[in-house]
Amino acid sequence: MYYNQKRKATALTWKHYHRKGYSAFASLGRPIRIGVLSVATLSTICPARAAEEHVPALEQKADEKELEEVTITDTMSPLALLQGARLVSVLTRTEIEQSGAQCVNDLLKLLPAVDVRQRGGFGIQTDISINGGTYEQVTLLLNGVNINNPQTGHNSLDLPVSPADIERIEVLEGAASRVYGGQAFGGAINIVTRKDHSRSAEANLQGGSHGTVQGDGRISFSHSSVGHRLSGGGGRSDGGTLNDAWKKGNLFYTGDLTKERTRVNWQMGYSRKSYGANTFYSGSSNDQWEQNERIMCAVGAENEGKLHLSSSAYWIRSYDNYEWHRGTPTNSHQSDVYGARMGSHVDWVAGRTSLSAGVRNEGILSSSLGQDMLEKDRVKAHGSNLYYTKHANRTDVSFNLEHNIRIARWTISAGVMADMNTAIDHRFRFYPGVDLAYRPNSQWKLFAGYNKGFRLPTYTDLYYSSPDITGNDQLKAEENHAANIGVQVRPTHGLSGRLRLFYSHGRNMIDYVKTEFGGSARAENFTLDNMGVGTDWTLDFHELIGERCFLGNLSLGYAYIHQQREGKYPIFTSLYADDYLRHKFTARLNHKIVSRLSATWSVRYQQRMGQYQVYEGLTPTPRLEDYTPYATLDLKLQWTHPHYDVYVQATNLTNRRYQDLGNIRQPGIWVMAGARWKMNF
Repeated sequence: MYYNQKRKATALTWKHYHRKGYSAFASLGRPIRIGVLSVATLSTICPARAAEEHVPALEQKADEKELEEVTITDTMSPLALLQGARLVSVLTRTEIEQSGAQCVNDLLKLLPAVDVRQRGGFGIQTDISINGGTYEQVTLLLNGVNINNPQTGHNSLDLPVSPADIERIEVLEGAASRVYGGQAFGGAINIVTRKDHSRSAEANLQGGSHGTVQGDGRISFSHSSVGHRLSGGGGRSDGGTLNDAWKKGNLFYTGDLTKERTRVNWQMGYSRKSYGANTFYSGSSNDQWEQNERIMCAVGAENEGKLHLSSSAYWIRSYDNYEWHRGTPTNSHQSDVYGARMGSHVDWVAGRTSLSAGVRNEGILSSSLGQDMLEKDRVKAHGSNLYYTKHANRTDVSFNLEHNIRIARWTISAGVMADMNTAIDHRFRFYPGVDLAYRPNSQWKLFAGYNKGFRLPTYTDLYYSSPDITGNDQLKAEENHAANIGVQVRPTHGLSGRLRLFYSHGRNMIDYVKTEFGGSARAENFTLDNMGVGTDWTLDFHELIGERCFLGNLSLGYAYIHQQREGKYPIFTSLYADDYLRHKFTARLNHKIVSRLSATWSVRYQQRMGQYQVYEGLTPTPRLEDYTPYATLDLKLQWTHPHYDVYVQATNLTNRRYQDLGNIRQPGIWVMAGARWKMNF
């Protein structure tokens, strides 16, 4: 039984590294407290000049060229890169610039383990999952701040930043509740923004198909020991299909202060977007409309010493106004998330021990989600003529303990999170995990691990009600037991890669299912066995052949997943959980054409399992249809100069029409052209 109250605390504490222009940690710093544990952010220089394995990342001397690899470990305190016990996929700043991505979800498409189910382009509405999970089972973080939306995971990726603001994206696969908190049921994605302290400015303007125009800019400077970076942007489009025109805007500011052994960081962000929602949530209406708004701020501090201490606090407010038929308000929501965390770690003869404690509160005011409010407490909804007549609230308290041991070529990381959430009861539940890594030499790493994860239902899972979708306030929290094993090959002779196998057993998994034709899809619990294999490899032609080679890097990735589901009764159709990717293949190649002109090619092929209900016009039929496999080809041509870039990019060059979600057809070819200016002052 799920008791309506309060929610989990995946509080964060983020920290700050040195102020080098190349420093990949200029965004938050050395150890980052992500979710319920502090996660070390570690770096290494380019493979040709890699630091010795035993040298901590903070002590390594970085090359003047951009860091080619950045990764995080899954521990509460810093470990050197090669000593980490789990693998993390990383999209670097160079890859982001070469990709031609218009938004974060375009970047995540490049990773074979990540499933990007897109409703609208340019980051308007996207569901993100990892290794066969659902869009609710991933912790999303911005500079270590847990930005998951308790109302619905559909809105978690509403970000106040553009790709030009991002230094790197880090993706951890597999259950990580002992590290990132409850929502890290299937993994975590940390978006780390750029933060240099040079006096510089940058502007970007582009336009293209379907009346699309976008622009953004940023400025950075420092005064004494305080650094600042401010960015903003916006755009509009007529959309590439029926009723999917959009407008959006965002602002983002980060600052940091370093004084002797103390570091303080802060960030503030705002985003707003309105868009035609086509058939986003049901094929019965093609004139849906939605508007989302988000405000966030966070601050963290740490001091170095024999006993390392850290603390942090954050607040996030989100608004969501939805119309089933445009012009007629249907649902309005306001969610508020507050969190705080304190932590410490100490080195002693037996290794490094870390301890932290945090609290997170999630509340919602809504016209449709939660329990009835008293008449006197009802207030008019923000941006709508509806009233907030319902509310819900939950609080999560967590304690985390972890110990790391490094013995010769071995790393052992073991820990446990004790978590109490008022939405369930006032008892603490324990979520342990252990990860091991063995490094026979500096090029190879063998790893294995077991972790237990959990996730609470969102307020939409519990309370939503419409002709097509029905929540269930009796839902239980999801739990899973996940194991993985694999090998990583560090760069050697121009080749690097990894192979990983994973298995998880989930119970009380949540999905929206129809048991028969007609009626609404109801949220229900079920049991799921999920298993698969993934591999990705990169070939550096400059290192293999020489700097004169016109080819740059070739990256190949592949993931295969198989699932077996057990429920209480047969189902007619599943809206989310059964629609996982059986196969996903990705390939990227960048090469020089002439002088400063270069090209980046991206290929993506995927085959989705599951079926969707076919609509004739706006009327549902009893016919189910399999998802059709598809492939897309993207190209970006770019002329690069120290002070400006000029580019043309085409998405879906072959004009392939496809669906990531049933009855939501994606646009064909989309061409954009633009320029970016950079200057120092």
